[in-house]
Amino acid sequence: MTAIEVAAGTIVLYADIGCPWAHMAHYRLVTTRSRLGLEEKVRFDVRPFPLELINDMATPKLILDAEVPVVGGLEPGAGWQVWQAPAHDYPVTTLPAMEAVEVAKEQGLEAGAAFDRALRRALFGQSRNISMRHEILAVAEECGLDAEAIRDGLVAGRTRAYIEQQVPLCRGETVQGSPTLFFPDGSRVHNPGIRVRWEGAEGVGFPVVERDDPGVYEELLRRALL
Repeated sequence: MTAIEVAAGTIVLYADIGCPWAHMAHYRLVTTRSRLGLEEKVRFDVRPFPLELINDMATPKLILDAEVPVVGGLEPGAGWQVWQAPAHDYPVTTLPAMEAVEVAKEQGLEAGAAFDRALRRALFGQSRNISMRHEILAVAEECGLDAEAIRDGLVAGRTRAYIEQQVPLCRGETVQGSPTLFFPDGSRVHNPGIRVRWEGAEGVGFPVVERDDPGVYEELLRRALL
């Protein structure tokens, strides 16, 4: 198993931007960090878990349509809505958005994490097509980032190879799924505090949350300081 090196005071979050569970996890990380007053002590390094490259297909909208109301009910404040735009505007890929987040890290690790959160809100909470470059750059501007620099990075393809390099790592035993968190002490946690099963087949049935313990995030934030 490949080791993930994590600097002190950092939580590495492997996640697909189109994953509702990762949207909730990132939101809980941010809100818990704020509640504990750890904004200056803990930072988040969001890394790509490119599900569409791992599965050789985009995540079916039928699965996401079943997941969003369930996950959204656990953390309504993260930003959710049933897809409101035309069906043909639904994103068919999140790879450009993940590339853009990596480019945004050139403006600081926290800038990349904030941009990642904003792109998730744009998708899940505002029904925006984050497959499209103009939409990605609009979100960057709304975050106060240098959108032109992000555009230049996308045009040059500076982070495309990095996204591809994550595929064997995410297919193996190291990254257990989206989201998976890694800590300075070498530990990792997949989908913290959640135990879920599907009632019926994926895309036909619906997810059933058997356990949800958001309180685990306090321990996880403190673990980053060890």
